[in-house]
Amino acid sequence: MYGVTTAASASASAVVLRPATRADLPAVLALLADEERVVDPAGVEVTRAYETAFAAIEQDPRNEMLVLVEDGRTVVGCLQATYIPGLGKGGAERALIEAVRIRADRRGGGLGRALMAGAVARARARGCALVQLTSNKSREDAHRFYTALGFARSHEGFKLAL
Repeated sequence: MYGVTTAASASASAVVLRPATRADLPAVLALLADEERVVDPAGVEVTRAYETAFAAIEQDPRNEMLVLVEDGRTVVGCLQATYIPGLGKGGAERALIEAVRIRADRRGGGLGRALMAGAVARARARGCALVQLTSNKSREDAHRFYTALGFARSHEGFKLAL
């Protein structure tokens, strides 16, 4: 677990970055369901497909779903990190970050910066030589945020739906 410091006011609660547990799954799915509004995790259906995917992530040492937790119980952010071995960069691993979300009503207080700093620190501790991320082209605010963190638009990505 990583303690996280934010730029929020002194009255703000402490937040911790840690690997997600099965109990966090509804909150993670709520964050991924709608980035424009807060979705109540109690109303999220956790299907068998989500259960299977989460179990695969949890059991794979090259994957982790990370959550940013406030007051030890409220999930306010998440991301998935995948560590990829490769022959580039001298054979070093690279970290791929996806599914980055901060709860809609908590943006602008430094939580996203803390989430990303924690993820980068974890990648660095693993010996990764590079952190890369994907973001939907329509998420212009997110792109400005990643650029402000020092990420460069170095490649054009492509996807093929199967």
